[in-house]
Amino acid sequence: MITNWSGSVRFSPHQSTQPVSEEDVVTLVKQARKLGSSIRVMGSGHSFTPLIETDAILVSFDQLQGLDDVDANKRLSSVWAGTKLKALGELLFQKGCSLENLGDINTQSIAGAVSTGTHGTGTRFGNLSDQLESITLVTADGKIRTCSREKDEELFHATRVSLGSLGLITRMQMRVEPCYRLHYKSQRLPLQTVLDRLEEFKTKNRHFEFFWFPYTETTQCKFMNKTNLPPTKRNGWSAFNKWVLENGAFWCLSEVARQIPRFSRWVSQISAKGVPQFEEVGESHALFTTPRLVRFNEMEYSIPAEALPSVIEEICRLFHKRPFYVHFPIEVRFVKRDDIWLSPAYQRNSAFIAIHMYKGMPYQEYFHAMEQIFLQYDGRPHWGKTHSLEVEELRRRYPRWDDFQRIRQQLDPDGMFLNPYLKRLFGK
Repeated sequence: MITNWSGSVRFSPHQSTQPVSEEDVVTLVKQARKLGSSIRVMGSGHSFTPLIETDAILVSFDQLQGLDDVDANKRLSSVWAGTKLKALGELLFQKGCSLENLGDINTQSIAGAVSTGTHGTGTRFGNLSDQLESITLVTADGKIRTCSREKDEELFHATRVSLGSLGLITRMQMRVEPCYRLHYKSQRLPLQTVLDRLEEFKTKNRHFEFFWFPYTETTQCKFMNKTNLPPTKRNGWSAFNKWVLENGAFWCLSEVARQIPRFSRWVSQISAKGVPQFEEVGESHALFTTPRLVRFNEMEYSIPAEALPSVIEEICRLFHKRPFYVHFPIEVRFVKRDDIWLSPAYQRNSAFIAIHMYKGMPYQEYFHAMEQIFLQYDGRPHWGKTHSLEVEELRRRYPRWDDFQRIRQQLDPDGMFLNPYLKRLFGK
């Protein structure tokens, strides 16, 4: 039995395989074509939607990891698709390089992260897919194709966020920077202060995000900027905060909320009072990410960045009108506009709002109510997170939807890379 990270998806594939070379991937695709079998790839199973679910062939690229090449002068790195983000950061650091930006979870494979539009935060930066310079994939006819802005530009725009539906991505070339350090600051601030100073916080910091605790006026703000200061000496506080407070203590409080749901508001208030205020300096790949051991279900939507204050007001009204048993904070991040056809940030600077519910607690009613607010403000779902949209609604929200489907039909007319979930999304 295969499960995703949250346990919300469970399935048993007919066959599981781990190719060890690009040639193995070609052979696998050709064999599947002869058998009329579908194929899905599993990265780290960190999507909350059934993207990986299949009763046919499930492929893991755990044997296709590492750096294929690094050119520090051109600031380019070629990466094998199965490489986990944690390993990628460390491997690049050994070569004197770093990624432009990362999300706060580093357990995903790089191919899974870019294929779903995974992102970090910072108004100067797009999602991870926007850092790609070229992609190599094996298509349904068993051919190896490489696309970039200079070569097969339409395929490049479609493939960077493709949900694994255009072929099996084997390698990608990414932009990198010389290694750099970040100065990280965690601060507890009132929500109204954050909204009043939002443009300042967004524009004067390389990276800015905040967490708002439901049923409180409290946020945890995280600021990160480049620095030449030496790394912070290990005094134990950072590790204590990340592993004991943000994971161990929060897990205990979450269990209380799960067993006695009416205590959720109290748990949120306790968590808000415990927001740590500290500063730290470290290498970028280490500070971008935070360990997440407390499991949950998640929904995340992109909205136009300028709509964020109005959406926050709507959420406040919702909480007063319909109290929910929720204690996880609401996360807000910022992403620069891009030209990737299925990117939630396509042609607009975006604010991403993520909501969470502790594993084992009912989330459907809460997610549905919040989704209605996001949709009122032209929301687009994160592809790896829970949402309820299907083909006609998605077509209306993604201007290049039909162009993507045209490319997909050309590359995979028989639907080798689709599963039931994707067929429903694409109307097939």
